[in-house]
Amino acid sequence: MKTDQKHPKAVIVIFGATGDLAKRKLYPSIHRLYKNGQIGEEFAVVGVGRRPWSNEDLRQTVKKSISAGGDKHTDDFTSHFYYHPFDVTNPSSYQELKVLLDQLELTYEIPNNRMFYLAMAPEFFGTIAKSLKSEGVTATTGWSRLVIEKPFGHDLPSAKELNKEIREAFTEDQIYRIDHYLGKQMVQNIEVIRFANAIFEPLWTNRYISNIQITSSEDLGVEDRARYYETSGALRDMVQNHILQMVALLAMEPPIKLNTEEIRSEKVKVLRALRPIAKEEVDQYFVRGQYQAGMIDGSPVPAYPEEQNVAPDSNTETFVSGKLLIDNFRWAGVPFYIRTGKRMKEKSTKIVVEFKEIPMNLYYGNEKQINPNLLVIHIQPDEGITLYLNAKKLGGAAHAQPIKLDYCSNCSDEMNTPEAYEKLIHDCLLGDATNFAHWDEVALSWSFVDSISETWASNKTLSPNYEAGSMGPKESDDLLSKDGFQWWNI
Repeated sequence: MKTDQKHPKAVIVIFGATGDLAKRKLYPSIHRLYKNGQIGEEFAVVGVGRRPWSNEDLRQTVKKSISAGGDKHTDDFTSHFYYHPFDVTNPSSYQELKVLLDQLELTYEIPNNRMFYLAMAPEFFGTIAKSLKSEGVTATTGWSRLVIEKPFGHDLPSAKELNKEIREAFTEDQIYRIDHYLGKQMVQNIEVIRFANAIFEPLWTNRYISNIQITSSEDLGVEDRARYYETSGALRDMVQNHILQMVALLAMEPPIKLNTEEIRSEKVKVLRALRPIAKEEVDQYFVRGQYQAGMIDGSPVPAYPEEQNVAPDSNTETFVSGKLLIDNFRWAGVPFYIRTGKRMKEKSTKIVVEFKEIPMNLYYGNEKQINPNLLVIHIQPDEGITLYLNAKKLGGAAHAQPIKLDYCSNCSDEMNTPEAYEKLIHDCLLGDATNFAHWDEVALSWSFVDSISETWASNKTLSPNYEAGSMGPKESDDLLSKDGFQWWNI
């Protein structure tokens, strides 16, 4: 059921309202939607948590999170926020929540539309979903939607069990699994770059592309997420969701229409075509790493096992690189190289599409070799595209040198670039699930990474093997060099 495109009207219930995600991302995103006129006055936000807060406590927290003082605009915005002390396991908490929602819908003239955002520990997802249904909170004349944060399980069996619990209360089209990378402007632009440009789409095949590289690097360490990260690692935290979603968007066939069902259908086909990695092949296709002590921005940082709440003999990978192959007609023989890690040289997410060399090199560079054409899609922190071409060197004979054609979408107006969560919350309010992960995508992603994680779990030999401030272990470079390629750190 789609909603009023101008001003969606709903009550947003945030479970985990006192947590870090709500403060850092959700409250500022809702504020920007309000400030930009994408939601009107017919909305309310109910913060749910265990703390014995009042409405005023929540409103002060929201003001602090949006870095705003007490002007009339801020007061008008925060007046839509209400706090409800809550016990996840107590049926009366849900009954009281239902009474509050009924009241707010009358107050703000909201047509019984309810969005439930689970910004809390995943072990409670199933309990909350089932209780919302059993206590009648989802029984409305409008729509009900459930928004779930990752991790959606920790392997395929646990993801299936969680999905089974949630599906007892919500249908698949009511479930919105957040992958905040899908809310990023340039990730959404992948489809536009491919399907709206006649110079790219005909070349987007194994006939013209030699390899595709996806890098998502962070300069930060685990910070205060060590307890979560120790049970996750880089493979589950980044590859299973964010990176495989980008692979699917880069490799999918043109959809029949630009709607949720058709785009998801093409992404699922890509994930189905991923060549499975057998356990005995993991070391041929994947590299894991753990950061050593080193220097970041001129300051010394500790090795991963020395971080707070990390076991001294931890086997958790903080870096992953891998070679993915897609066994279909378009991509047969084209490696997709991926890498992601913490405490790397810089915070950056980018995609590099390397085109094949021309059959006969009439011009040459300084090393008698011409540079390949590259298309770079910058996702963060800069958002834009760069195209590397070859042009004649001024004053040179037959020399060619690479030149850059640059477009940066957020360089001149960075403050007005929509935040990923802002876009995704708005999409959910409108009933547009295009940029959310379908269960089929989640299941196929888990089935791909499970053999890798099981192999690494049984081989507890990992120790720090790349220096903080570098681009990962040497074995990651070797993964490409044995195929005749290199990582493009551009």
